[in-house]
Amino acid sequence: MSNQTLPLNDQIYQYLLEHSLRETALMRELRELTLKHARARMQIAPEQGQFMALLVELVGARKIIEIGTFTGYSALCMAQAMPADGKLICCDISEEWTSIGQPFWQRAGVADRIDLRIAPALDTLDELILSGEAGDFDMAFIDADKTNCLNYHERCLELLRSGGLLMFDNTLWGGSVADPADQDEDTLALRELNQMLHRDQRISISLVPIGDGLTLARKR
Repeated sequence: MSNQTLPLNDQIYQYLLEHSLRETALMRELRELTLKHARARMQIAPEQGQFMALLVELVGARKIIEIGTFTGYSALCMAQAMPADGKLICCDISEEWTSIGQPFWQRAGVADRIDLRIAPALDTLDELILSGEAGDFDMAFIDADKTNCLNYHERCLELLRSGGLLMFDNTLWGGSVADPADQDEDTLALRELNQMLHRDQRISISLVPIGDGLTLARKR
């Protein structure tokens, strides 16, 4: 099969940003602050954040789970796209990293929509299920430790309503998932995730070549 995807060189990427990105000054400030962080590579691209915000609007999401918040840029993107009474539950284990984003959530006027849970994400997800919230969520964004992605998938699928949307980040992993010689633990975990998502008949999927690969999975 021939490759019909347009190669995204720097010139085309700049054109894409200039003719699509509507990043606010506040969002840009948070993103640029994160670029100075030692783990800056964990930050999503601005065009991905905008794409995810559009998906929030399309789904009409009022209740979202995020697994892996880092400095809060993706949470800011999604929270701003939610209605005023929406709720975004953010799961992370780092108070240090998430504290960077919290002032920006306040300044954007969306802090009251965000419920930050500092704990292992699986514990938070299990608590939500036990509290009777299965089937209550409209969307979930998974961008955390790769070795737990299969576990996150199962918990989030239970928490999502029928027609709800799962988003998995890093599913192309810099191209490593397609390199059989790469046997890194995270690469193996993402490769297994991609294979499972492809087979899982409970969902409809599309792996979108945006950022480091974003897989969209709609619960049937």
